[in-house]
Amino acid sequence: MTVLEQRAAVAAEARRWIGTPYHHQADVLGAGVDCGMLLVRVYVDCGIVLPFDPRPYPDEWHLHRDDERYLGFLATYGHEVETPQLGDVAIWRIGRAYSHGGIVVGLSPCLVVHAYQPEGMVVESDLSLSSPLSANRHLKFFDPFREGAA
Repeated sequence: MTVLEQRAAVAAEARRWIGTPYHHQADVLGAGVDCGMLLVRVYVDCGIVLPFDPRPYPDEWHLHRDDERYLGFLATYGHEVETPQLGDVAIWRIGRAYSHGGIVVGLSPCLVVHAYQPEGMVVESDLSLSSPLSANRHLKFFDPFREGAA
């Protein structure tokens, strides 16, 4: 499978999760997932990264600590990019650390699928629109795809 096909597969898999209820540390399609486990499930299940499990992790750790757990995982499995491509990871700083992520599923406009606690489920958001996600949030993108991958 080419990298372009892998990217399309990741975007399609992410969209399958839309409507799944938000549930801290869960990773079951249709039953419950949080933003971190959504990324794990999609990228692992699509064969982009090797299986791993970051749990357990405390709820709302990012409000009380500065440690960049999320960025640490992303740096292990990808590299930061300025301009996102289909299937890349979008990550926001919420609270004191980068602590919310989603998957880029559209480019013009930039659409992201993410498990968003305020909405209570996995949703698709347009980052070009004014929203709590785009207002005063530091946003970074990571590319987990390896060029030349099979």
